[in-house]
Amino acid sequence: MGDPRIAAVRAVLDGVPDPEIPVVTVVDLGIVRDIRFDGDRLVVTITPTYTGCPATKVIEDAIRDALTDAGYTDFAVETTLSPPWTTDWLSERGREKLREFGIAPPVGSAATKRALFGDAPTVPCPRCRSEQTTCVSEFGSTPCKAHYRCDACGEPFDYFKCL
Repeated sequence: MGDPRIAAVRAVLDGVPDPEIPVVTVVDLGIVRDIRFDGDRLVVTITPTYTGCPATKVIEDAIRDALTDAGYTDFAVETTLSPPWTTDWLSERGREKLREFGIAPPVGSAATKRALFGDAPTVPCPRCRSEQTTCVSEFGSTPCKAHYRCDACGEPFDYFKCL
């Protein structure tokens, strides 16, 4: 298996919620890119969901607080922008948590670059699972979400854009 120290750190970080969507953790979102030890020093590398994300500092502070609370004293939290974060890094557990919370998870892979060419995805309603949905606005409550409405059950919902 892997280094038990890494597994222990991952378990701590799996308790750090995303400040904008607290139902998912920074591990669920794939923001935690690497956990390693340089000798006895712990190094956690994160990638924000987009360059200039206003939550990056809050996430860093939450990670630092969680590590300190877990007894870690010699650690660094590093940020890297390359490769850029993608919704492909969302865990299956994170996708299911989004759905249960009422946010439709990304459809497909960011690798297809569908959004760049104007092909709108079919976004199932997270409540009733109907594919009869309509994009109301490409701009949702955060830059990474669009606002949709389910034509079957009538409920509005956010869609976590495929980035």
